[in-house]
Amino acid sequence: MKKLSKALAILLCLGMVAGMMTGCGGDTTPKEKAKLNVVGLTGPTGMGMVKLMSDNEAGDTVVDYTVELVGAADEITGKIVNGDVDIAAVPCNLASVLYNKTEGGVKIAAVNTLGVLYMLEANGGQEIQSVADLTGKTIVTTGKGTTPEYILNYILQANGLNPETDVTVEYKAEAAEVAALLQQGGADIAMLPQPMVTTVMAKTEGVRIALDMTKEWAKAQGDDGKQLVTGAVIVRSDVLENNQEAVDTFLEEYAASINYVNENVAEGAALVEQYGIIPSAAIAEKAIPACNMVYMSGAEMQQSVSAYLEVLAEANPVSVGGTLPDDAFYYVP
Repeated sequence: MKKLSKALAILLCLGMVAGMMTGCGGDTTPKEKAKLNVVGLTGPTGMGMVKLMSDNEAGDTVVDYTVELVGAADEITGKIVNGDVDIAAVPCNLASVLYNKTEGGVKIAAVNTLGVLYMLEANGGQEIQSVADLTGKTIVTTGKGTTPEYILNYILQANGLNPETDVTVEYKAEAAEVAALLQQGGADIAMLPQPMVTTVMAKTEGVRIALDMTKEWAKAQGDDGKQLVTGAVIVRSDVLENNQEAVDTFLEEYAASINYVNENVAEGAALVEQYGIIPSAAIAEKAIPACNMVYMSGAEMQQSVSAYLEVLAEANPVSVGGTLPDDAFYYVP
């Protein structure tokens, strides 16, 4: 009888264990990843995203991303408005334009790129050592009626120069045209963005960086920490409301991607070439340190972005979507 009781007890225990394992079976099922559609530009914003893209393809990200890189900001606008994209890396002023256009349908979550404009001096020149040295000179650049013009004018005026009378600015349709003039000796002074700057310098002797316009902006702003910002990350407001955890995870993984590229330049440059952003890893390796890729969020982001948009709005309200965005524009967790 004792043997029967003991055997029964063993069977009961085995049954309980089996039941517990069956009951816990749901916990061993892998949790399905959240999904987000992300789009960026084939410039510094795309360069900072390459590690995230690589990790995503390997299945090593917490969120499952569909990432697309496009060549022009105009291609992103429709995708955001139509709800085809959840998160986008865009020019900072476009973030404001879209906020106004969608009546609050997007929020800015982070700055991913500071200024990328540089003043170059060609033909072995060493004359331009300060903004004041631009007096009486001809500057060749692009961006008439857009942010490069407004940034240049602001910096000139902050240094006591009248953009209309103290300098001559020749605007070309494309950066490639400006680069060609530098390479052919047809321009002595030009303002260009990265990574075009690095490409030109790699192909042309006697071209040097005379002024870093990001540093000149900071000088003009004073000591309050407001920085020149070029690129930003925006998220659709409804996506943020319905899937904040996934958005926050993306921001963490994107920040880690930017840090990786900045801290592992050679490896980052190889990924930049792999994803077709810059055709040469060697040039990408030289360009990365000068592209000012950052991850800036929270109050610091809001302070710099609002100061930047104020300058643009004063130059041309259309450049920010007609009016400056209110505080609801900023996602500050």
